[in-house]
Amino acid sequence: MLQDDRFSALARALAADPTHPVDLAEAALCVAADHRPGLDVGAELARLDALAEAARPTVLAAWSDAARVRALNEFLFVREGFHGNSEEYDDPRNSLLDCVLERRTGLPITLALVYLEVGRRLGLPVEGIGFPSHFLVRFRGREDIVIDAFNGRVLADQALSAMLRQALGQDVVFSRMELEPISAHAFLVRLVSNLKRHTALAGDFAATLRCCERLLELQPDDPEEVRDRGLVYAQLDCVGAARDDLARFLALAPGHPSAASVQARLQDLEGRRVVLN
Repeated sequence: MLQDDRFSALARALAADPTHPVDLAEAALCVAADHRPGLDVGAELARLDALAEAARPTVLAAWSDAARVRALNEFLFVREGFHGNSEEYDDPRNSLLDCVLERRTGLPITLALVYLEVGRRLGLPVEGIGFPSHFLVRFRGREDIVIDAFNGRVLADQALSAMLRQALGQDVVFSRMELEPISAHAFLVRLVSNLKRHTALAGDFAATLRCCERLLELQPDDPEEVRDRGLVYAQLDCVGAARDDLARFLALAPGHPSAASVQARLQDLEGRRVVLN
């Protein structure tokens, strides 16, 4: 189990009240610190401060909302070189904010977080949008402007419609109602879920287990997270813990589509217990 810490306290507060105020950059860096012992969270927050101060003169001198967005885009995506990591999308470092700040590359959600944190430090009305399959940023002005931080561009409705159809199917009709701001709770669940998936793909199940623990702090008794932790325990040969979690999943969600396969996995683990005994 992970030790009780700043993220644990924050997760408990968010689980009780999803509107609880959160410093998203600090929370994301606490997640990164799980995987990078000795990480100096304060120093990484200072890096975001420095980016905002460097951007301030040109961004705040811009005369319109659109001009401010163009200035911030130019600063982050051209001058500073932040870009989406299309070549190594599944690299777990893409989900670690300190690595994104260092390497200038990451996932849509982590690059959007950099944009949000710099924008907020400049007093800009920006918010995260949990768009299907691709996290976005919205500038709330006289006319809303949607930014794709992964590709370093502004998106018009036509591009948003194409992205939505690609994610959900060709019959889906786009409307601006799809652009709902994401809560801090949902943001962190999405961030840690990405990291969980990519560490599992990399075969680093100890890191995946840390993600499972964080997700269960954010979503206590979520059946699928309990199941996934049990499966990760099984990968780590923690047979007793795996059995406990898989049995708990079946008790929580007996009608879940994966229940039959989980039952088979549990029986296999029970058989291993007999053999070991």
